[in-house]
Amino acid sequence: MNTRLAEHAPPAAAAAAPLALKLMQPADMARWDAFVAACPEATFFHRAGWQTIIARVYGHQTWFYYAERDGQIVGVLCLAEIKSRLFGHSLGSLPFCVLGGVAATDDAARPLLDAAAEKLARELGVGHLEYRNLLPAHAGDPSWYQKELYVTFRKEISADDEENMNAIPRKQRAMVRKGIKCELRGVIDRDVERFFTAYATSVHRLGTPVFPKKYFSVIKEVFGDECEIRVILRGPEGEDELIAGVMSFYWRDEVLPYYGGSLPAARECAGNDFMYWNLMQFAAARGARVFDFGRSKLGTGAFDFKKNWGFSPTPLAYEYKLIASTELPDNNPLNPKYQLFIKMWKKLPLPLANFLGPYIVRSLG
Repeated sequence: MNTRLAEHAPPAAAAAAPLALKLMQPADMARWDAFVAACPEATFFHRAGWQTIIARVYGHQTWFYYAERDGQIVGVLCLAEIKSRLFGHSLGSLPFCVLGGVAATDDAARPLLDAAAEKLARELGVGHLEYRNLLPAHAGDPSWYQKELYVTFRKEISADDEENMNAIPRKQRAMVRKGIKCELRGVIDRDVERFFTAYATSVHRLGTPVFPKKYFSVIKEVFGDECEIRVILRGPEGEDELIAGVMSFYWRDEVLPYYGGSLPAARECAGNDFMYWNLMQFAAARGARVFDFGRSKLGTGAFDFKKNWGFSPTPLAYEYKLIASTELPDNNPLNPKYQLFIKMWKKLPLPLANFLGPYIVRSLG
């Protein structure tokens, strides 16, 4: 070999700079979000703003890890700790979000971020580590468990209202038309007041503790125009009888109605049905081409409602690694041990339920 050429040849190691593991700082948030926007497997729930929301509203400690190579972010993992006497001690990606887990453009970043999460989970002494994945990330790894509890509903939509209407199954389409005949209308609110009234009333009917109003206000503050608050009203302008409300997220070419609720009057005028049609109309006009109906638990009314719209369920791959616990968590309303609590909660006066609810949900995530 020509020794003179060898002296000037780049070392093999220079082809791939080493990975570095770092924690997101406030100065990193913009480039974190730039990575998330460009990463195909990242979701709205990988956004840096969730750290602000979880910390400000609930006070939970968070760790937003990222893997960096040659000064560029190549993988992220959002984690938050929840410690509760009632519901256990966990580290998850990400509480209060339907999705999470590792999002990466470099396969070498995945084991690095996984190892950081497991190390942190053991240092904290949590019962379990949870990833809320869209697709399995640890298939074939016996140390990770998966539960079949949630599904998601997603469907492409058109820019044409008539085409979207005709894609709705006949019986459900009749309910949408009923709302139209009742002259319901949708308007966008800049604050959460009317939406929260509809949402809190609805979850109380279900026997579910309510999130604090502050939670929704901070979400709107953090995500701005990417978070839309739509309320459904009845009656001429000026009377404005509140029927229903929904908080939705816009992400890439998708719209995701995330929190919704209605008042009892919605039943007589198909208020919920009209609300989602009204959102679909305006989202399509805004350029959305995917309607993400969000997650639902198997065997629930929400699951049936979304299927009736012609959406097909896709299982969500929620994965768990047991750390200090010996069994998988089961903190959901379908668990028989919570049925008495649900019945009692429905009987509470709404103002009392709204006061107590936030103290409970902060530990559920």
